[in-house]
Amino acid sequence: MKLPELLAPAGNFEKMKAALHYGADAVYMGLSGFSLRARADNFTEEELEKAAAFVHGKGRKLYVTLNIFPGNRDIPLIKEHLTLLERIKPDALIVSDPGVFEIASETAPGIPLHISTQANITNYRAAEFWQRLGAERLVLSRELSIEEIKEIRRHVDIELECFVHGAICISYSGRCYISSFLANRAANRGECTNSCRWNYTLMEEKRPGEYLPVYENDRGTYVMSSRDLCMIEYLDKLADAGVDSFKIEGRMKGINYVAGVVKTYREAVDSLASRPYMVKERWIKELAMFSSRGFTTGMFLGAQPDGEYNHDDSEVYRMSHELVGIVESVNNGKAVVALRNNLRTGDKINFLSTGLEDRVFEVKEMYDTYGIRVECGRNEETVLIPVHDKVKENDLIRRPLQHAPA
Repeated sequence: MKLPELLAPAGNFEKMKAALHYGADAVYMGLSGFSLRARADNFTEEELEKAAAFVHGKGRKLYVTLNIFPGNRDIPLIKEHLTLLERIKPDALIVSDPGVFEIASETAPGIPLHISTQANITNYRAAEFWQRLGAERLVLSRELSIEEIKEIRRHVDIELECFVHGAICISYSGRCYISSFLANRAANRGECTNSCRWNYTLMEEKRPGEYLPVYENDRGTYVMSSRDLCMIEYLDKLADAGVDSFKIEGRMKGINYVAGVVKTYREAVDSLASRPYMVKERWIKELAMFSSRGFTTGMFLGAQPDGEYNHDDSEVYRMSHELVGIVESVNNGKAVVALRNNLRTGDKINFLSTGLEDRVFEVKEMYDTYGIRVECGRNEETVLIPVHDKVKENDLIRRPLQHAPA
């Protein structure tokens, strides 16, 4: 069978390289003014051109997001941006607004168009509509069940994409007004403050200043904050439903998250070639290493259980490992490591390397770039440490947290 594409977020060049290193078939990225992650690092026009050359040099694909809902003042800028993209030739543009779709069709007719999840495709008639207009892929709404996806597949023959991992908006596929109302920052223009994650209390109009106890514990309640999506246990069902691309959310997440999640899902997607699909316990353990709000299957298996909208203290941004550094090169059994945290001899570390996932290594010796033995290295410094022969360039090094959740 043809395996579904694994599509990863690229918030900046470093994260993009990590995603490709750990097996992403394609990455998606954007410029700050025209995508729904304006607060991610994103790419300048020059960086975008370099990114396209890098990705295509690896034989992978690059998709550029143009999925804001623009105002009149944005139209000339979008046309200008599309002229640049016509020269760069990404493998697709991700759009949500019909006007932007039409402008892209006119200005950059050679670039395939993917319809963003922001377009809220929740039924087969909407899917048929976009197919008639010439879209080559539909990023389906997060509110669909697997059975509803099957129904859409029966009516269209273009590519279908859906999110399989990452944060979920409490609003309908990201169409949220809370951020605009509370912080004057529009979610649909890429400036969301994640207001749904804030801690809220209840106050009755005629009793100002009296906060009513609606919380679940002493931190309060997070009634609008869903757990994070995780569909790794059901990838076979999504593939059988006709999904062509599995998308990971997280352009604003760190490189540790991007690398680990992509690596885990790469193994899972590859295993779909053999049936029955068997979920490895190690995958679940690996995904739990990164900061999350706990996991849910969202709407895919039916209505999301009430308990999966809220989380308690044990599930708030829990993680078990922190990033230590990135392997820049390996020569004669020693790795050149760009540190992203402090590291000392005697520390216990893990390598995010195939075959070493469950092994813990002690840093027995460390050298600076002059070959002088040192006892510690600081964040942003470069050091040399002896490594296992399975460790490769661009692998990440992590360290178990002392107070990791059980």
